[in-house]
This record gives sequence, C-alpha cells and structure tokens, in this order.
Amino acid sequence: MRETATSIGFRKSWGANFIGDDVVQFRLWAPDEPTIDVALNGTMHQMQRLDGGWFEISAKARAGDRYWFRLSDGTTVADPASSAQESEASGASILVDHSAYKWQATSWRGRPWEETIISELHIGCFTPEGTFRAAVERLPDLARAGFTAVEIMPVAQFPGARGWGYDGVLHYAPHNAYGTPDDLKALVDAAHSLGLMVLLDVVYNHFGPEQNHLARYASRFFNKDRPTPWGASIAFEEDAVRRYFIENALYWLGDFRFDGLRLDATDQIRDTSKPHFLVALAHELRQTFAGREIHLVVEDANRRRSLVARDANGVGALFDGSWNDDFHNALHVVATGETEGHYRRFADDPWGDLRDAMTEGFAMPAKEDDFLSARTNARVPPQGRVNFLQNHDQIGNRAFGERLVSLVKEERLRVMTAMLMLAPQIPLLFMGEEYGETQPFYFFTDYEGEIAEAIRLGRRGEAENFGGLPPGKTVDDLPDPLDERQFAESKLRWSRAASPAGRRQLAFMRDLAEIRQRHIVPLLAGTALPQYRTTPTKEGVVAIDWQFEGVLLELRVNLSEETRIIPAIRGQPIFASEAPDHNAAAGNELSGPGIIVAVAR
Repeated sequence: MRETATSIGFRKSWGANFIGDDVVQFRLWAPDEPTIDVALNGTMHQMQRLDGGWFEISAKARAGDRYWFRLSDGTTVADPASSAQESEASGASILVDHSAYKWQATSWRGRPWEETIISELHIGCFTPEGTFRAAVERLPDLARAGFTAVEIMPVAQFPGARGWGYDGVLHYAPHNAYGTPDDLKALVDAAHSLGLMVLLDVVYNHFGPEQNHLARYASRFFNKDRPTPWGASIAFEEDAVRRYFIENALYWLGDFRFDGLRLDATDQIRDTSKPHFLVALAHELRQTFAGREIHLVVEDANRRRSLVARDANGVGALFDGSWNDDFHNALHVVATGETEGHYRRFADDPWGDLRDAMTEGFAMPAKEDDFLSARTNARVPPQGRVNFLQNHDQIGNRAFGERLVSLVKEERLRVMTAMLMLAPQIPLLFMGEEYGETQPFYFFTDYEGEIAEAIRLGRRGEAENFGGLPPGKTVDDLPDPLDERQFAESKLRWSRAASPAGRRQLAFMRDLAEIRQRHIVPLLAGTALPQYRTTPTKEGVVAIDWQFEGVLLELRVNLSEETRIIPAIRGQPIFASEAPDHNAAAGNELSGPGIIVAVAR
C-alpha cells in the first residue's frame, strides 16, 4: 500500500484525501448547508450529509484533477483544505498526491533546539525569481554563513500575487506564485541535505479579508462576539475548527517534513475549551512526531511564561521558544534613541529592560491565562526566548522599511550582533542581515478597492508605532504598499554579499556562529535553568553572568561611545573587541562600542 496523507494520519477530517489507487475522499464541514456537491473535472457529485454538519463522498480521481464545492444556492467555493490552487484562492482546487514526492534526505531527523541559529526569509523577496525552486540555489549561502535553520514567512494561499503572507485564506495550499507543493518539498529536502532545519510561519489566529468563504456555509467557524484586530475570532471551541488547524500543523510537519512551526500572534488565539487549543496542538504534534526533533515557537504579545516554561529539571515545555520583542524594543531604544509607538514603554529605563529581557527573558508584565496557571511562575530558560535585532515586522512596518544598518553606526551594530549571537538565547536574523544588506524591506500587498484604501491608511499608524516619520517627511511621502515597486525593491541584492563589505560581514558572522556552536551550545545542552547575576553598571554598559553546571558565561557590553569600567573578567575570552586585563581585580576598561564574552570553568 502506498504511503498517503490519509494512511499516515496527517489529513483526517478536512479536504481531499487519497484513500486508495485513484480513489479520493472529499470532506467538507458545512453545517449551514442542506446540500453540498463536489464538482470534479466539471462533473457534479452529490455529497452525503453526515452527523455534525459534515459532508462526504468518495470518487475516482487522479492527482492534478480540478475540483471545487458547490453550495445549495449554486455558489462554488474552493476547498478550504486545498493542497494547491489553479489560480486565485477562490478558484478551482487541485488534487495533490503527497505520497508521490521522492524524498532524498531520508535519514534526516532534525537538530536539537539549542543548536538553532535562524534566518527568517520571505520567499518572494529572497531571490530575484521569488520562488521555492530559486530559493534552493541560495540555501548553501545560508549554511556557509553559519545558520542552522531557516524560518519561512507564511506561504498559505492568499489573494493576489504578492504579500507578506499573513492574510492567507487557504491554510493548506502553498501560494502558487511561489511554486507547487513539490517545489516546496524540494526546498525542505535540499535544506535538510545541507544540515538546515526549516521552520514555517503559520497564522492560526485569523483569515485574510478576501476570498475566505467559510462564513457562508460554516458560520460557527467564527465568533463575532469575540473580535480580534482582524475581525471575528476563530471558534476553537468547535471540534471541526480545532481539527482544521491541528491537522494543518500535522500536514506541514508530516507531508512537507518541516522541522517546526512559528505560530503568529498566539495572544489572539482565544479558546475557552479544556485543554486550550495551544495545549492540545503542542501535545498532539509532539506525540505524533516523537521520533523527530520538532520545534514549536510562538509570537505571544501576552508574554505568557507558561507556554515556554520548564520545571527544575528543564522538562515540560509546550513550546520551545517565544519571540522576545522586549529584547528588541529595549535594544532599539538604546541604539537609535527612538521612543515612539511600541518603543514608548521602553523609554524610561531601556538598560534595565534590556538586562531583564536577557536574564528573566521578559521586561514587561505578562498576561497569563488560567489554563496553565500552575506553570505561571515556572522559570524560562535562555533558550526559551528567541532574540533578534530586527525581523520582518520591525523593518517592514517602519515608514520607509529601513534596516538597522541604515540607522546605526557600523561599530555599534557589530557589537550588537555579537551580543545577539553569543548570549544564550536563540538568535534570529532577518534575510540579508548576515552580509549587511542595505536594501529596505517594505510592507507590500496586492488588493483593490476599499480594502486597498484601508491598508494605505493603516500604514500611517504602523509607521508611528515603529519609530515614526523621519524629520522632513510627512504621511504623503509614505511608500504605497499597493505599488508593485515596493515588492520589487524589497528583494535581496545578492551582489552585496560578494562585495568587499559583504564578504567582511559574512566572515564576521561565520566566526560568531562557530564560536556559538563551540562554546554556547554545549552549555544549553547541559542544563535548561542556569542561575544568573547582573552587575549594576553605569548607563551604556551591560554586565551579566550566567552560571551553568560548572561553567560561568560572562558577557560585558559597552554600547556607549566612551571607554567605561566593566566588572572584572575571570574567564577566558571566547570573543572580545579588545583583550581584558586579568590583573584588574576591581574591573576592566572597555572602549566603546565594545564587547567581551568569556567562559570560566
């Protein structure tokens, strides 16, 4: 028997599943409809109504066949669990036999979380072609730079030809502007052959504003009384809804062999069920893929420690890590002096906030849910937080999409980069950061009419949230996110990597990655909950010691422009902008900007 998505259990409830040779089972949850037909290659087949609002039929079909569902009023809709689309998200769906792809890296089982160094990338802008296949050709560059993982921004089918991907409406279908499902599998396969993990950014908190027709035939999919920033919330209390998203995660990790998922805005995933959707999701994924290294990451504005906390033995995390916006926000205020929007809360004590974000992992109060109250006070190890100097949000939501390389002096940025790479938290860099890409990354999308105008107006607020308008600029100067030029100008310019400046930056990054793997990773593998100590210092200096089992990791950073006294270094430097004086028991001098990282055994 061939290995199909159904036979290995990754697609059980929704969509079109091969259940035998040239036999497909079609299933749709449409509790608001009296009848549903499936149109297969233009021929209508009436589906059987089952209990609970489900419709089902099995029919002869082959991979590549086109189909859609017809509602009782004659409206045709795409399969919400479509694996591929012919054109738009509202058009015909395409049958895909996921057992047909021949995997090459068959022995791959993943890498431990503590080895992770992430490159976040957008498929459309990563290469001039903007496709999965083109991205394959650049993976060796990432491996040589020292990355061990790539995190791909959302690829679920969304309206139009270009966008960030956070407005997807068909969560199972790779966007056809990037390529086919097999093209995406080839990308994952090639990454594995290079020793790279691949994480996928998924959006389980909302659907995009256009071409989502679920509410027409399954109104219970949404809860209008519980709004999110993007409209009605998703009703995770409904079993069919929970299965849609849990099976989606199983699908990406199983049929596409992704090594993990990054869940967008989990604070907007509202659920009154027990267990909570996030708990059920993490448990089922870890149970299903117990033989592989599977990594789950959240972006959680509520800063819930319970999602990533471990017990005293370092065991028990639902999720491996959560994005550390506190680290970014505090360091951004320090580096740029910007204090508007999201940075305002960090303006009073950015140095203290930075220290807290690097030790406790959090600088701002958490908003915990009672579903995990027993773990609210549990500790979060360093590797439970994903640090970054910038990501797609902090660059693309700026008024003019500037990267830090355009905002911060080179010497200070190099120190910040070393700080990111050699602190015990998991480091993430945005594509091109490893070679000093200067090209902006804009917000771009592909809508028309009222939605397009609403997006244009919304960019004004986002610009204020991320640093505001530069002096001399007004809202009339803002780039038009609907203009295709913003997409074209956001693409990486790989020629920069081959320039003298690019080669120097790449060498610097490779050195930092090698040092991290040699000295930091073994500490994280040895214990999950180190003790730490911060030493009070003058503004401009960060001094933190982490005590792992028998090993002391010492970090001393001077982000000022002046020479400052730092606490004495006891260990052997593993990276230093200048050599410390080990005879200076009262403290060392460190020129600014400067950094020393040492290990004492």
